[in-house]
Amino acid sequence: MPQFIDRRLNGKNKSAVNRQRFLRRYKDQIKESVSDAVNRRSITNTETGEDVSIPNKDIKEPIFHQGQGGMRERVHPGNDQFIRGDKIERPKGGGQGGGSGEGEASQDGEGEDEFVFQISKDEYLDILFEDLELPNLEKNQINKITEWKTHRAGYQTAGSASNIAIVRSLQQSLARRTAMTANKRRLMRELEEELERIKTTEPALLLEEKRIKQEIEELRAKIESVPFIDTFDLRFKNYEKRPIPSSQAVMFCLMDVSGSMDQATKDIAKRFYVLLYLFLTRTYQNVEVVFIRHHTQAKEVDEQEFFYSQETGGTIVSSALKLMHEIIKERYPLGEWNIYGAQASDGDNWADDSPRCRELLTNQLLPYCQYYAYIEITRRSHQTLWHEYEKLQPGFGNFAMKNIRSVEDIFPVFRELFQKETA
Repeated sequence: MPQFIDRRLNGKNKSAVNRQRFLRRYKDQIKESVSDAVNRRSITNTETGEDVSIPNKDIKEPIFHQGQGGMRERVHPGNDQFIRGDKIERPKGGGQGGGSGEGEASQDGEGEDEFVFQISKDEYLDILFEDLELPNLEKNQINKITEWKTHRAGYQTAGSASNIAIVRSLQQSLARRTAMTANKRRLMRELEEELERIKTTEPALLLEEKRIKQEIEELRAKIESVPFIDTFDLRFKNYEKRPIPSSQAVMFCLMDVSGSMDQATKDIAKRFYVLLYLFLTRTYQNVEVVFIRHHTQAKEVDEQEFFYSQETGGTIVSSALKLMHEIIKERYPLGEWNIYGAQASDGDNWADDSPRCRELLTNQLLPYCQYYAYIEITRRSHQTLWHEYEKLQPGFGNFAMKNIRSVEDIFPVFRELFQKETA
């Protein structure tokens, strides 16, 4: 019974070439839909693609059709009903529904207004972060996060018994024994041929026959005396460590939850965190998220409590920075993890605490972070925390700060933080 195996890269009724052409043609509409989808997602939800809607009017394509052809004569009557400036009434629709649009009304009274299709996870992220990249890092920071992985690197003549390469050792043994006994075997074959020739001749050559037999026995003894395996034959598997870039990162989300932070401000911060998490998953295989909320005290919480719990009272930002430093020391060794921080606030902080925040970032966090971004969500004038953080920018290339006034500023600010550097 014949069997057919489908090894095509594209699934049934799918064409990768046509799909990519479609994505390029309606790139603007798709990017707009993808940007809107960010607001509906959880921070760690990157396992699925997205449904993208495009209005039908935007996917109409020009078509070629057969012309009437031939010679024709037309008579155009003059206009005897209207003069310049007259207004013409809108013609009534010819469909049964009384509308003037294209197409027919459905039985339930609903029409098809948009074309919806599914884009994959990779296509979703490619469109979202098309022109973005992680900022350049200093070389000493890259060395601190280097990981080492063991690789096979041929064979060596010395090593431990557990690493012995049996097949390779037997090959070396066979090659040695062949080289050491090749001449003796060739000479022994010649003597055996001479002995066969003598046996068929006169009895007077019996003495010569005895001598040849003795030489053959001596050669056979020498061949058998060659050891089957020798220490010279042993080969051991060789391993070496090669540096590889770290493939895991931790993202710290710090946010003020004091009374001055309303839910609308938290929603803006959430959208920024979603973008940062999705962006990091494009670079690292494993990304962990740590949520730290703070008012006068800091606490590590889950995502639900991070965004939707409300506290009252004042704000001490340094408590969150201290907790972040403690968590790094306990759970995320610098040699194994790439550390990213994102802090969202409305700018409120006790005046005498802002200099302490700058000192904590300078001495305990920024030297070990790959990147630290501070976004201030406010329409008011900046306060002491913003002015203290401004002093960090000249000395640290891995620190950035931006002001977000409304939802519309989130994606432009994010793109400005991570835009690709041109030559």
